[in-house]
Amino acid sequence: MGIDLAKMKAKRDALESRGGQSVFWRPEDGEQTIRIVPTPDGDPFKEYWFHYNLGSNPGFLSPKKNFGEDDPLNDFVRQLYKDGSDESIKMAKDLSARQRFFAPVLVRGEEEKGVRLWGFGKTAYKELLNLVLNPEYGDITDVNEGTDLTINYGKPPGAQFPQTTITPRRKSSPMTKDEEKTALLLDQIPSFDDVFDRKSPQQVQVMLDEHLLSGEDAEGVSSETSKYNNSETSVVDKAFAELLG
Repeated sequence: MGIDLAKMKAKRDALESRGGQSVFWRPEDGEQTIRIVPTPDGDPFKEYWFHYNLGSNPGFLSPKKNFGEDDPLNDFVRQLYKDGSDESIKMAKDLSARQRFFAPVLVRGEEEKGVRLWGFGKTAYKELLNLVLNPEYGDITDVNEGTDLTINYGKPPGAQFPQTTITPRRKSSPMTKDEEKTALLLDQIPSFDDVFDRKSPQQVQVMLDEHLLSGEDAEGVSSETSKYNNSETSVVDKAFAELLG
């Protein structure tokens, strides 16, 4: 059997789109309607843990939380908590991995942009799971008889952060009116394994060292850096030694 050039082109187009913002969708203030798209494994909801606030580095997947790998940053955070000072605990909270959830969605009125990934927090995740488990709606991702969802996003008066409310449509509907278009959209779901930045433990160690060393001032290293690093031992090696000692 020869190679399917149409599928290869679709994969290339999807890969190229990952370099921009089109692979992700974020609700705007107000009301929008989406359809959660089914995935081959039967689980459209994916859970990931991300590290943020490590210098100017963008968020990246936690090696420990996601893959069970050695994670220098995770061990360093544990050591900070063990130290127990207010400064250490604050730093630990900033560097700790944070949970995030994602689902592939088709945004109504923007179908030409294809399937994108919607990232949301635990509150919206619980709401979606309750909806999925509600027998009155059946499989909300079904391409023929699924259910669109109305997303209302915004900051209520007096609220500190924006909130998301999710309301299922009263009637089921097909994902699209064209079977071939539906099949193409399903084939172009962005790969969760490819769109997020994954670092090796070695890369994380380098990033952590650079982050702490960037706190140096004219008189030498900062208090937090000097506490966990010196000229002979790396930041992470020092943390390991204290943890295992």
